[in-house]
Amino acid sequence: MDTSWTLDELAHAGAEHLDPGFVARYETKAGYDRDVLPDVEEDLAELAGLDGTLVDLGAGTGRLAFAAAPRFRRVVAVDVSPAMQEVLRERAAGFPNVECVRAGFLSYEHTGAPADAVCSRNALHQLPDFWKALALERVARILRPGGVLRLRDLVFDFRPEEADEVIARWFDGAAADPTRGYTREDFAEHLRTEHSTFRWLLEPMLEAAGFEIVRTGFRGRIYGAYTCVKR
Repeated sequence: MDTSWTLDELAHAGAEHLDPGFVARYETKAGYDRDVLPDVEEDLAELAGLDGTLVDLGAGTGRLAFAAAPRFRRVVAVDVSPAMQEVLRERAAGFPNVECVRAGFLSYEHTGAPADAVCSRNALHQLPDFWKALALERVARILRPGGVLRLRDLVFDFRPEEADEVIARWFDGAAADPTRGYTREDFAEHLRTEHSTFRWLLEPMLEAAGFEIVRTGFRGRIYGAYTCVKR
């Protein structure tokens, strides 16, 4: 297969996620905002009754992967960042059923039985929309029929003409201290350089990839959570 045209996911991962210093502070900074680093129990509740294989795409420092480890026979923590992988591998020492794989949405190659669940939290927005659609189709291939995709990310639940009003409200809730949360400038940098998309673009992508959207939830018209089942 010719891969010369494939997106370089490492180059799109966000420079801060490749910085070991930032990664060391990641949970403290993100934990200020429940939307950025939500309670993993919300996501695990959506996977109730599943206990086979979970693939966590964009696993970051592994907060979800390690919380899920007691509930699943196999957990695969996938992240493209070498700095994130270093943290994952250190933490995985006490979890024999957690595997760490350095890869992205477009390069992860699943082995073994099809996954029962795939989770992705705050990672898909690193990909432009064309690549999101391809990534979601690859996610569907990982899952068994009836498997669950739990997706949480910055997804915009508004029309373009509402952008000024909604973004201004989002900025009003930003942290003042950059060591304790995401600031207005962090939010602005996200909008300028990353690829969060509109809800009315993402949902047809999910459906085209072979998913039925069974549950959605939004906060502040900025953060979306999806539970989807592979048809």
